[in-house]
Amino acid sequence: MAGNVPAATIRREGELVPRFVHAFLGLPGPWILAGVFLLAGAEAALFFGFVIPGEIAVLLGGVLAARGMVPLGAVIAAGILGAVLGDFVGFQVGRHYGAAILERYFPQKWPPVRTWLRRRGPPAVLVGRSTAFLRAIVPTAAGAARMPTNQFLLWNVLGGVIWATAVTLVGYFAGEGYEAAIRLAGRGGAAVLVLVAIVALGLAVKRFVMRRIAF
Repeated sequence: MAGNVPAATIRREGELVPRFVHAFLGLPGPWILAGVFLLAGAEAALFFGFVIPGEIAVLLGGVLAARGMVPLGAVIAAGILGAVLGDFVGFQVGRHYGAAILERYFPQKWPPVRTWLRRRGPPAVLVGRSTAFLRAIVPTAAGAARMPTNQFLLWNVLGGVIWATAVTLVGYFAGEGYEAAIRLAGRGGAAVLVLVAIVALGLAVKRFVMRRIAF
């Protein structure tokens, strides 16, 4: 059942994504977790997000968790670890090799990202989780901009936890309706989801702090 993908599956970048979906849904349990971890990490570490967005692997991990093929918590953990470690690798690449890589491979997109990053500061790392392009480029850009490592790590971990948890749960609750969920993500639905989660978390933290101050 795991490998049965409807013929009307999602179409993005020709047949590449549908083929990836078909292959991923046919993986055995341990390889599912490895796939989630590697794809979530490769987005920023290897700029692989421009080919297959990591959110697809994480979302499909949630789908397979709903099918009982892998524990839901394990998928979330693999997504978090992959996202956090992959972004840190991207950050180190940016720190050691500077803006040269971005100027060479993204001559038109790098300048506005650099300006946006300088204007937003460290929280940009968290907001950068909202789209595949930003997930691929922001960690390297943050390193090139010499963002303090401790600040990057704080926002990177927070963003990775929110993103991986939210996307996995979307796949889990979508179940066999995963095609619509992937289409939604492709149109920016994941960005809305992550931003809503960020706002919700911010409100929760604010409420907690206010209660602590009150006592």
